[in-house]
Amino acid sequence: MDAAPLPSPFWSMTLQGRTNAFNGLEIDGEAIPDEEVELRALFPSRMAQWREDGLSLIWLRVPLAKSFAIPAAVEQGFVFHHSQADYVMLTCALEPRAFIPPYATHFVGAGGVVLDSRQRLLVVNERFRGNRSEPFWKLPGGLLDPGEHLEAGVRREVLEETGIKTRFDRLVVAWHNHRYQFGKSGFYMVCRLTPLTFDIRKDDFEIDDCCWMPLEEYLASPHVASFNRVIVEAAVANPTLAETVLPFYPDPDRHEFFFPPAPWPLAPETVP
Repeated sequence: MDAAPLPSPFWSMTLQGRTNAFNGLEIDGEAIPDEEVELRALFPSRMAQWREDGLSLIWLRVPLAKSFAIPAAVEQGFVFHHSQADYVMLTCALEPRAFIPPYATHFVGAGGVVLDSRQRLLVVNERFRGNRSEPFWKLPGGLLDPGEHLEAGVRREVLEETGIKTRFDRLVVAWHNHRYQFGKSGFYMVCRLTPLTFDIRKDDFEIDDCCWMPLEEYLASPHVASFNRVIVEAAVANPTLAETVLPFYPDPDRHEFFFPPAPWPLAPETVP
């Protein structure tokens, strides 16, 4: 038996959204009815109205507390787009050529080449290293947090793993890997850092051992990956890219740039 019609104020307030620049409609969780029966009663008329309005694509953000909306939406043609811990995003293409941009395609990580004035390199031996029983010396680093700048993220990772405070100097190496995890690609940025403290206080959960290792010993060690060895050699030998502020991108919280050291044509300090 069909649900009885609902009062007009309810109909006017639910499943409303905002249009975007791509002829799509974005519906937030607050616009989803609190009861599944109400949602199912409303969905067909809303779908018909959206098609009549000529919309191309519907985005429906379903919070965890209203997960009952997922099967009802799927029955109307919605499919999964992405999810986070507290919501799932569904989409419904109302026309065949509607473009649905993919969700995040990359992880971003950062590692630090931390070299002191005595040519000692800060290295870590992780607790979780597969079936290896012998040490496997790596550079401290890890994944950036969402919205975190590279400069801040690499200093945070080094501090968390080793207890060493650092100053960011420059970007050394960028690595693009298409087989990282969950079917996504990964960027890994290796940065040159200057230590500001020297007493190691390692993270006992992640790190089995941490030390200042003489540079030549590290480069000659059989317990170092060839890729890490090349990274360190590049960091020591080349000036590479420095963090740069561009006057025509004045929001440093949104943008982060790395350029070769000046002088060069239209270097930031020469740009009007």
